[in-house]
Amino acid sequence: MVIRRARESDCPEILRLLSQVLEIHAALRPDLFITGTTKYTEADLKEMFKDDKRPVYVACAEDGRFLGYAFCEILEPVPSNNQVPVRSLYLDDLGVNEESRHLHVGRALFDHVRQEAERLGCHDLQLHVWEGNDARAFYEKMGMTVRKTLMELVL
Repeated sequence: MVIRRARESDCPEILRLLSQVLEIHAALRPDLFITGTTKYTEADLKEMFKDDKRPVYVACAEDGRFLGYAFCEILEPVPSNNQVPVRSLYLDDLGVNEESRHLHVGRALFDHVRQEAERLGCHDLQLHVWEGNDARAFYEKMGMTVRKTLMELVL
């Protein structure tokens, strides 16, 4: 498996996988997610691929098959009176192709992102996970813990 920065030629495969991931979220929260859509458009992806503050990594098999992606964002310190200013790497989205699940692609992508966070001098690696998403158990297995909880009251 090879993990590298995404490029424009990856757009069709990334969009296909974004659709798979969106459908997982739409099944969990149809009140918030619109089935048949994707989180990003092709134009969004092309802009991200040029932005070193928003790196996108892809995992590919040796034969070139697309296995998964990891969207990241470097969060620079924000001045604050009461919090230590730290640089963080935010894992915006991690997706593994349906046919490639349980082959440790997610672990390889996560490990790559963690190494990038360390290389960039980040204090931590952050992400959000939707309640009810099986991915939460994966992230806990990777050593992540809950930092804070966002609560809601749907009206």
